[in-house]
Amino acid sequence: MIEEDIYIGDDQLETLFAIKSKEELIGDIIMLLQSPAKNVISALSSSGGKLSGILQTLSNK
Repeated sequence: MIEEDIYIGDDQLETLFAIKSKEELIGDIIMLLQSPAKNVISALSSSGGKLSGILQTLSNK
């Protein structure tokens, strides 16, 4: 059931088709929020291994 009809013209149809759905927007937001957290975790993991290697080398000397 359509409660309201609005016709804005054929020239605006491509714009309307390009609008993302609510689910797509939520997915994009979640992806953007997860990305920095994953980068931090990755950096900490890799630097943690380097740090432990450096400490191990220093303790052996």
